[in-house]
Amino acid sequence: MKASLMKKLSLGFLIAVLGSIILASLISNYTVGKKFKDYLVDEHKTKVNNAVKIIDDVYSNKKNPTDIDTDEIQRYAQLQEMYIEVKDLNNNTIYTSGNSHLQHNPMMENMMRGMMHNFSEMNIGEYNEEKHPLIVNNENIGTIIIGYFGTSYLSSASVTFISTLNHSFILSAIAALAFGFAISVIISKQLSKPLVEITDTANKMRTGDLEVRANVNTNTKEIDELSNSINYLAETLKTQEMLRKRLTSDMAHELRTPLTTLKTHIEAFMDGIWEPTTERFEAFYEEIERLTKMVDNLRNLAKLEQTNLNLNKSKVNLSEELEKIIDTFKPLYIKENYELTSSITPEITSMVDKDKFKQIMNNLLSNSYKYLNPNGKVHVILEKKRQNIVIKVIDNGIGIPEKDLPFIFERFYRSDLSRNKNTGGSGIGLTITKAFVEAHGGKIYVESKVNEGTIFTVELPSREVM
Repeated sequence: MKASLMKKLSLGFLIAVLGSIILASLISNYTVGKKFKDYLVDEHKTKVNNAVKIIDDVYSNKKNPTDIDTDEIQRYAQLQEMYIEVKDLNNNTIYTSGNSHLQHNPMMENMMRGMMHNFSEMNIGEYNEEKHPLIVNNENIGTIIIGYFGTSYLSSASVTFISTLNHSFILSAIAALAFGFAISVIISKQLSKPLVEITDTANKMRTGDLEVRANVNTNTKEIDELSNSINYLAETLKTQEMLRKRLTSDMAHELRTPLTTLKTHIEAFMDGIWEPTTERFEAFYEEIERLTKMVDNLRNLAKLEQTNLNLNKSKVNLSEELEKIIDTFKPLYIKENYELTSSITPEITSMVDKDKFKQIMNNLLSNSYKYLNPNGKVHVILEKKRQNIVIKVIDNGIGIPEKDLPFIFERFYRSDLSRNKNTGGSGIGLTITKAFVEAHGGKIYVESKVNEGTIFTVELPSREVM
């Protein structure tokens, strides 16, 4: 069973928070417990040493041990919950504090055991004794016995401190878990909500609704880029769908004309209206040629889309080559009373495929020729700008409507103005031109205004042979 992204993110955050809390608690509890145990042991040693020092001081001031004032020793023993006994060298007891003041309370002991499980090595609740020599004037005159229960390591303040610390860990864990849960829900919603909207948009696109767009308001860079990509995909699919429908209509129109002509001519022959003559067969042949040309264009376009272009590059003097291409077009232009001029910077060379370069220029000059008005003009410019070679073909023809400019290089696309002209074009010349330019690592642009003219700009990288 698949879970939603929000549930997975929330669960992941909670597991991360809970794991962090447990790990931090274990490390903190171990570190604090160890340091606190060391502190208590050091404190206990200090108490024992202080007791020995007090006894040494008391007995060093008296020559007769029986005259000793033991009140100070008794008060210290009661205060620190210790049993103190002093014996002479013959092992006779000369002082004892008694044990009535020792707080060996089983209930207290069990409570401390529950809270202080990290201090089990301290023998909580067990009675222990330490023996120290009684030194007076650098002479050992007896033995000091100090006894205590394990709880004497732990004062009431120590127990309170540990209890408070444990409660703090528990409260911190609960607060952190609640905070982590709230943050996980907020972040999960921020991430999952726009993704759900993008998914809904993609599903609508899949069902054919190409007008839908993902309106996602997010400050997450990756999600914003995904939303823009989905919207770009929808726009591209919409454009391709429009081109596909137009292509179907265009191909039907292009094929219908020669087929209709052939059909009517054959019907005229069959009905005996026409006699088979050379002129009529020539008309047949022209229509068949049109069909053949369209099929060839389709095949050439398929080759361009299926495989990468193999360029046979060599060092070419583009200035000389372009002059030759323009010279071949001049008679055609002169015949229609058109003007073809050029401004070519001499000695511009580059590594190009010579045949592909010729086809690029032939397509552009043929395209300009087809859509010129009477007394039309075409001007060709070749120049070098920085690292690029720039070629411009400028005409004052019928122009291209602004709405058609984004699609002018799409296959089989022709604007309504060009369709009305009797050009016989198939609509893939500019598609092939663009493919050849981009195969050379270049770019092609178009600027146009209706009834003012069109400018095609080709930029090729300058790669000269040393």
